Amino acid sequence: MHNTFFASLRERATSPDAVFLRPPRTSPGAKSWTYADMAAESARMARALAALGVAPGDRVAAQIEKSPEGLMLYLGTLRAGAVFLPLNTAYTAAELDYFIGDAEPKVVVCDPARLSAIAAIARARGVAAVETLDAAGRGSLFDLAAKQSGSFEDIARAADDLAAILYTSGTTGRSKGAMLSHGNLVSNAKTLVETWRFTSADRLLHALPVYHTHGLFVATNVVLFSGASLIFLPKFDAAEVIAELDEATVMMGVPTFYTRLLDRPDFTAETAENVRLFVSGSAPLLAETHRDWFARTGHAILERYGMTETNMNTSNPYECERRAGTVGFPLPSVDLRVTDPETGAVLPRETIGMIEVKGPNVFGGYWRNPEKTAAEFRPDGFFITGDLGKIDADGYVHIIGRGKDLIISGGFNVYPKELEMEIDTIPGVVESAVIGVPHKDFGEGVTAVIVARADAELDEKRVHDALEGRLAKFKLPKRVFFTPELPRNTMGKVQKNVLREQYKDAFGG
Repeated sequence: MHNTFFASLRERATSPDAVFLRPPRTSPGAKSWTYADMAAESARMARALAALGVAPGDRVAAQIEKSPEGLMLYLGTLRAGAVFLPLNTAYTAAELDYFIGDAEPKVVVCDPARLSAIAAIARARGVAAVETLDAAGRGSLFDLAAKQSGSFEDIARAADDLAAILYTSGTTGRSKGAMLSHGNLVSNAKTLVETWRFTSADRLLHALPVYHTHGLFVATNVVLFSGASLIFLPKFDAAEVIAELDEATVMMGVPTFYTRLLDRPDFTAETAENVRLFVSGSAPLLAETHRDWFARTGHAILERYGMTETNMNTSNPYECERRAGTVGFPLPSVDLRVTDPETGAVLPRETIGMIEVKGPNVFGGYWRNPEKTAAEFRPDGFFITGDLGKIDADGYVHIIGRGKDLIISGGFNVYPKELEMEIDTIPGVVESAVIGVPHKDFGEGVTAVIVARADAELDEKRVHDALEGRLAKFKLPKRVFFTPELPRNTMGKVQKNVLREQYKDAFGG
């Protein structure tokens, strides 16, 4: 038996002298990494982990800033047969205490600035070792790895063996650890390479965080499995992205990346002329942004749909129409259906229901939570995503919203996305979020929260008047509020749980 992830990488036969990663131009003196460097440095990381007592199946937790050495920690963990646990850098000590207690990692790696607080948590939780790695890739783990040999015999791992645990966002209840296998990561990377036409000539502009599926398992793994290269930015900065796009052939981002670039007058069609593909995910892309981007650049953004538990499920086509407001078609080897949330019966096209998926990309379940795992899978193996959506007459998949965001007002189902799409067409509206809040007569009152342009003459009555006659009366918002911006998590998703708490007394509690 071999190490599934790295054996699959070696099958791609990338030239060892090819560039795997280069830093931004604003970091003079920072080194570029070849594929040979990647192999040697990940081997040193694997040896360092073994020296710390990490055995196959052990968890390695990392709350670190983005750096090439951080990627080597991820790859070294897989080569050592261990399980990588990336943690959002925004997590608080209390949240880290939960994750470390739940996952029971053998080693925790953190930024040196957080060492004192995290070491205290780790000691209380019985963690064997706490090491450091900073944004420059330096720290105690780097020092240990530097002493190791640049060769390593990869630990055997089967396709079903765990490669990573990613904790869900935890907007309702405690976060759950999604268990992703070597086979999950390999199958999705290979599928995306083919679907998005990646080759060794591609240069991916990477401004995403690497503690999340999008930046780590989509962007990084697709580059690895195609022999392409990364232009590796520490974070998204619109000016820096514009300065680097002349060498990029692909950019992956969240919708905020695209809206911020469109806000800049120095972002022009010429800026983007070398790029063959722009991909958006992690949060819904407004149809207006899709249209504005095409008008500015001549490129249609490719929107796709994935989640922590499944990697990528669907994609708009590389060729043919990339339809705004949709996430395209199921990827090869992925089965997708829409079902009645109550009965599980498969629904016909153009009918809103629960999206369910099945395929080699779908995770094996939630870490140490067999009850939740059993509840989220159908007997025939389909995973219940929790996302409401539909498949239109042409086969395009539409995401309507999270099941938990469904509003039941006066006994009628209201799908927020449907109302948001109408509100967003009102002149002067930048974006909107529709939520349900407690209402003594209707159970939940439909409530709209709107971000308006600075020069817009909008108020609650004007919004009502604009919507009148376009939707059934039970769908119309009973209250409309205006806000400078919508609350979002680090991946750009609107946090409707925050809005529900903020406006919970909109109808008097």
